[in-house]
Amino acid sequence: MEEYLNKTYYGNTTEQYLIAAAIVLGGLLIMGVAKQILIFKLKKLTEKTETKLDDYVVKALEKFGIPILTVVVVSAGLHFLSWPEKIEKIIDAGLTVVFTFYGVRLVSAVIRLALESFISRQEKGEEKLKQLNGIMIIINVLVWTIGLLFLFDNLGYNVTAIITGLGIGGIAIALAAQNILGDLFNYFVIFFDRPFEVGDFIVVDDKKGTVEHIGIKTTRVKSLTGEQLAFANSDLTKSRIHNFKRMDRRRIVFQVGVVYQTPAEVIEEIPALLKKIMDEHPQATLDRAHFASFGNFSLNFEVVYFVESSEYNDYMDIQQSINLKIFKEFAARKIEFAYPTQTIFMAR
Repeated sequence: MEEYLNKTYYGNTTEQYLIAAAIVLGGLLIMGVAKQILIFKLKKLTEKTETKLDDYVVKALEKFGIPILTVVVVSAGLHFLSWPEKIEKIIDAGLTVVFTFYGVRLVSAVIRLALESFISRQEKGEEKLKQLNGIMIIINVLVWTIGLLFLFDNLGYNVTAIITGLGIGGIAIALAAQNILGDLFNYFVIFFDRPFEVGDFIVVDDKKGTVEHIGIKTTRVKSLTGEQLAFANSDLTKSRIHNFKRMDRRRIVFQVGVVYQTPAEVIEEIPALLKKIMDEHPQATLDRAHFASFGNFSLNFEVVYFVESSEYNDYMDIQQSINLKIFKEFAARKIEFAYPTQTIFMAR
């Protein structure tokens, strides 16, 4: 038996091969048990806690910790043996690639979890999480670029020359794509500053509609007439944006005109009548109602009130209800609404 264990194959004894195999197989067995039992129990424990931090830790351990430890076990088994220089370099290069791959994925996952945690604590965080994929594309490009540079450096390549080449190429690309990069930068401004979000009704100059999608280069808005409007992100950050979704309530001003032939005692009653009509509506808060002015053909009463809703349809429903009540009350009291008229006096 001893003679068999001491036999040499490709620079290693049979005993060394058996020990290396035992290291790899034993490590893989331990990793398998840890994944099936330990991770399962940890998940059960984290389900009982209120914080999500422990959930993220367990997910990271399952998704990245176990694979990285598996690679470490395989690396330990391979390095236990003696290899020719070329094969040694191939093994080291392969392990470096694997470690870099998992390291980059781990960094990317940590950044995403941090952003998700930050965004979910904000108002309407669930809606903003839908926009996170656009930002993660940019972040992943940067993280993978840094990871590849690290990989090339460990593989013995001249990273300085690569960075110099990327820098010159980057300047050329930046000059050729100034508008695209400007829109990209303003996408981050919109995402973090939040002047508007998906679902908000906005007005930009003479264009108005509901925000449907906030992209890396353009923001798409569904107009009231049905067509889709596409705004460059740079244009939006330079414009004055009216965001009606952020409005807590609407201030409404409207006028009612009656004919000059209306008796003075009825004119005195109209402001109180208008206040009574407004007070009967639960979603309208009256500010004032007055005999405001003498018009060319009417006596004008001005009413100011607040709609306790930001929805335009709610406002129109309330205004319609108020108009109908005013019409009925005026008709019952035989108060005539004014309309454009002219009276001609003929000299004898």
